[in-house]
Amino acid sequence: MPNQDEMIESLRQALSLSPDNLPLRLLLAENLLTVGRMEEAEREFTTALALSPNDAKVMASLAQAFFGGGKYSQALVIVEDLVKKPEPPPRALLIYCRLLLNEGKLALARDYYAKAIAAEHSLTDSSLEERLGLTGKDLTAKEGQTKEKQENTRRLGATACGDLSEFSVNNLLNDDEDDDESYEGNDLDFGELVENAGIGFADVGGMDTVKEQIRMKIIYPLQHPETFKAYGKKMGGGILLYGPPGCGKTYLARATAGEIKAGFIPIGLHQVLDMWIGASEKNLHSIFEIARKQKPTVLFFDEVDALAASRSDMKQSYHRHTINQFLNELDGVNTSNEGVLVLAATNAPWHLDPAFRRPGRFDKIIFVPPPDTQARASILRIILKGKPQDNIDFDFIAKKTEKFSGADLNALVEDCIEKKIEEAMSKGGEPRPITTKDLEKSSKNIKPSTLEWFSSARNYAIYSNESGLYDEIAKYLKL
Repeated sequence: MPNQDEMIESLRQALSLSPDNLPLRLLLAENLLTVGRMEEAEREFTTALALSPNDAKVMASLAQAFFGGGKYSQALVIVEDLVKKPEPPPRALLIYCRLLLNEGKLALARDYYAKAIAAEHSLTDSSLEERLGLTGKDLTAKEGQTKEKQENTRRLGATACGDLSEFSVNNLLNDDEDDDESYEGNDLDFGELVENAGIGFADVGGMDTVKEQIRMKIIYPLQHPETFKAYGKKMGGGILLYGPPGCGKTYLARATAGEIKAGFIPIGLHQVLDMWIGASEKNLHSIFEIARKQKPTVLFFDEVDALAASRSDMKQSYHRHTINQFLNELDGVNTSNEGVLVLAATNAPWHLDPAFRRPGRFDKIIFVPPPDTQARASILRIILKGKPQDNIDFDFIAKKTEKFSGADLNALVEDCIEKKIEEAMSKGGEPRPITTKDLEKSSKNIKPSTLEWFSSARNYAIYSNESGLYDEIAKYLKL
């Protein structure tokens, strides 16, 4: 039998006689993909897509070639559209899983992996399952969920305040007779919540002042416990990160966990809020109990203002009960929180209940501003790493993007990449390197998302700053 290289050469010769033969070209591309010749596979799939526009399977294969070549943004552009289709190609689901895992979105990556192998079992990847922290039992449970439960999940999610967490839905649909015991969270698998951060402060561009404040509050007490004990300081407490959206608060929290080699537990609203009275409080208690048993852990609450809004603004009493439960957990009323490091992020600190800012709770409040010029250049280098480029002047682009958040910079690069792909498609599919001029042109299409935030923050810094909470904003705005 001919080896792989001979097979590829034979297919090329056949294609030279029949260049519009789509099955033949796809066979060549798949063989190139198999032997890891990603750039060649990419060219063949691009040509195949020109022969069969909007072919979802070909698009998924092209995305795989992009992913295999380290061109993650190009792969993401394709699969983000494919996974929204009623019947997405299983290969697209798997690639999206890998992209989500690279971004640290573990829970979502697990969901897409389960969908991929449920649609096509041959895509099972044991090494990927290990990275996802999945076992055969987990996957069987996910694949075996009945249609009735799925329908109930959709019905409950539609009537609750946001999507219900997998934890609360499983409890509501639990078939065990002893509902109360399961509802307390006793069956929760720690691996479902606790993640490996995977990054440290070295991976965070700029933010030196913010990093040092976190070191003093969280990292030094762990590294020098005797010194802190001598002064009666316990390890723990909370830090509230606030600032414009997209400026890296979540990334910084994850890097903090990585810096101290602690477990990272990211908590979203959907994992706490529940439609049933008393359920949200139980969810909160279960989450803190997991953190206490797995210490040291960094417990991170995103959009915490939605969980900890001022009680005077609450019309429903059960919302106030949730806030009171949150305060009790922070205080460690019935147990110790030592070793549990609580970080939270908010874009609207002015909506936070003042009780959360008392000593022992979120007593350290840190302003996370948009990245400065040097940090923007660093972020752009990270985003564009591995992508075709031609002597980009990162410092020049950084100066052109004042007040851009990290998310804005990512949007800038995505806009630029889309235009380069359009250009490549119009010229035979050959990838062309990104230039400084390309990025400068895209920078004019993206407006800083931070401007609207600072418009609101300015009013609070001028008219509602009796406590000095917004001094950092005033300093940044030079008020």
